[in-house]
Amino acid sequence: MPLDTSAPLLKDLINEAALRDVAGTFKDLTPSFDSRGFLKAATNGLDALSILQRVHRVAESLALALPGAYAEQLAVVVDAGPRLSGAFLNMALGDFVASYGLADPARSLKALRRLTPYGTAEFAVRPFLRQDLHGTLRTLRTWTEDRNEHVRRLASEGCRPRLPWSFRLEALVADPTPLAPLLHALRQDSSLYVRRSVANSLNDITKDHPDWVFDHVAGWDLDHAHCAWIVKHALRSQIKKGDPRALRLIGASEGAEVSIDKLSISPSQVTLGGEVEIAFELRSQSGSDQRLVVDYVVHYVKKNGAPSPKVFKLKTVALPAGEVQPIRIRRALRNFTTRVHYAGDHRVEVMVNGQRMASGVFTLTV
Repeated sequence: MPLDTSAPLLKDLINEAALRDVAGTFKDLTPSFDSRGFLKAATNGLDALSILQRVHRVAESLALALPGAYAEQLAVVVDAGPRLSGAFLNMALGDFVASYGLADPARSLKALRRLTPYGTAEFAVRPFLRQDLHGTLRTLRTWTEDRNEHVRRLASEGCRPRLPWSFRLEALVADPTPLAPLLHALRQDSSLYVRRSVANSLNDITKDHPDWVFDHVAGWDLDHAHCAWIVKHALRSQIKKGDPRALRLIGASEGAEVSIDKLSISPSQVTLGGEVEIAFELRSQSGSDQRLVVDYVVHYVKKNGAPSPKVFKLKTVALPAGEVQPIRIRRALRNFTTRVHYAGDHRVEVMVNGQRMASGVFTLTV
């Protein structure tokens, strides 16, 4: 029988063995913790729950098993942070705070600041933002000056208007202005972890208010490497669209005086688990040097047979006048938690500065 090398399901990271470890940790911290009651509640119907449902189930079970009122329970939860192993188990501690601490925001936000280094509290802080946007943002603004990169990252990640896996912060989707001081404070952060979060937050905003983002970054010092990195990644959606303002900010040429020659996609038929190679020549049609952003689009086949285009970054090319640049990329075709592949013809397009220049097809069999 062949060895099963498939990755475990994400939800299985919170399993019965992990829950027993949680019970043991809390029993060590407070002997009156009801370990039996916790395990009974936490494991009830566990198989049917998704990973985020399991995170919340742990939080609910802790509330049942911990003695005392919220403030006493919270002290034990915070002490458990560095003792638990696994980011999702630690996220359950943040979920406990978000579920039971909204009536005590000052104490609860202090707890999230202490917990986030062990398992991000980006989801847990959002109910506080929804309850009191401006008051919570004032607290997050002080976190931008924290020595711990996890706390600074929480300041920007937690208030992303469209954070994946969480509800939208509709007030910030409608008007991102309250985020300006916080994002500005982190524009030169020394941590890539933080800068990536700032860029993602700005990219969220471009989906609704691209002009606001261009105005916000207009005064940034793009000679500073950290600022320049954030702007390039924040404007990735606009760069893919060929927005001339975004291209100017990253030093790319407006338009694209090029042709795509000798495009090949091989093999023309590939089985799930394999990969395709996309190769072509980028040929200058200009009498001057160009700086070009080259991307490619894969039109994945959905379950219903309809195409679903996904744009991938390829590279930025400095192309001298009249020169030819060969480009080659391999793309794996494997199922992930974020993408399931379906059989059919997949169209591939090459984009230069947001312009679709050439296309080809490969057939995927499952």
